[in-house]
Amino acid sequence: MSAVSIHGLSKIFKGKRGTKVVALRNLDLEIGAGEIFGFLGPNGAGKSTTIKTLMGLITPTSGRALIMGKDVSSPEARRHVGFLPENPAFYDYLSAAEYLTFVGRIFKMEAPQLERKSEEVLKLLDLWDARKRLMRGYSKGMVQRVGLAQALLHDPDVYILDEPMSGLDPIGRTLVKEIIQDLKQRGKSVFFSTHITSDVESVCDRVGVIVKGEMKCVRRVDEIADGGITGYEVRHIATGSDSPESITVSTSDLPAILSELQSAGSHILVVEPIRKNLEEFFVDIVRQE
Repeated sequence: MSAVSIHGLSKIFKGKRGTKVVALRNLDLEIGAGEIFGFLGPNGAGKSTTIKTLMGLITPTSGRALIMGKDVSSPEARRHVGFLPENPAFYDYLSAAEYLTFVGRIFKMEAPQLERKSEEVLKLLDLWDARKRLMRGYSKGMVQRVGLAQALLHDPDVYILDEPMSGLDPIGRTLVKEIIQDLKQRGKSVFFSTHITSDVESVCDRVGVIVKGEMKCVRRVDEIADGGITGYEVRHIATGSDSPESITVSTSDLPAILSELQSAGSHILVVEPIRKNLEEFFVDIVRQE
């Protein structure tokens, strides 16, 4: 059973003067158990609309989505999900500890388990010392970490995170990536949207690129690196020289250049591929549209 299944999902909003705005168009996607899936797209591409539909916050115009085999319209589906919205906003008259208690009771966690898990996630996200302070005094980064804490609290099977690194400093972003990788090791599924391609490149198994409401590409991240060779760097030491030199050659010219260097008596040290990174791959797809 897939952790997340999306079939023919479409969403049309009513715009001004009766116009129609197509936010999603026939979206299909399967996310497996234990998979980390990155959802990339420019602003307004449909990332948050997809996530809100998965969470039952928006009703699709057509199509269907399932979480752990349960239709997203069912409350049972949301029991399996830890959700972080794009711009989390909580009851700021509560402390972080009080808010986690509130969330835990919604998920019907027993008191000993709730106390243990609250302490665990607060310490994990560096909120323990601030746990009794009212959240109205928290920074944006601290509020973001509270959002992650409440998503982790009931130890769900699926995590749906909308821009989870937003507002975090470099240390916070590194921590979140470590948490996501740990979830994968424990067999959890993570579906997160972002516009930071380096975050996807470092933690994701697969990536999907959505543009103007349509899924343009779903690829394994390692395949993008392996298939994106744009040329080669050749390091060699020429005859009569003690210092290595580097030259960049195209893929088509590589055999001829290597033959020329060997004929000239050069000692070839390294032939290293130059790869297109995920950001370049993403930009190419968006520009085509």
